Amino acid sequence: MPALLDDAAIDTALKDLPGWQREGDALVLTAELPTFPVAIGVVARVAEVAESRDHHPDIDIRWRTLTFRCSTHSEGGITQRDVDLAIAISEQMEAQ
Repeated sequence: MPALLDDAAIDTALKDLPGWQREGDALVLTAELPTFPVAIGVVARVAEVAESRDHHPDIDIRWRTLTFRCSTHSEGGITQRDVDLAIAISEQMEAQ
């Protein structure tokens, strides 16, 4: 089982995650994409990455605005798995 990260580790991780912020027990990114189809394409790519890792973000889709929320629910907070998933999500956003 992954260990919860302490505040210092989360703060350090966020320095390498532009646009991400901590909201309670989750890492959160909200981004506006150029079009709805582009946004859905990002969601589809993130879904593939998440499925391959068996670690899934909460995703909110509002037209072309996406919000990703990464938290390890079984541990009740943020673990290294969430940081790694946030990095992968950022890579998919860049690939749009």
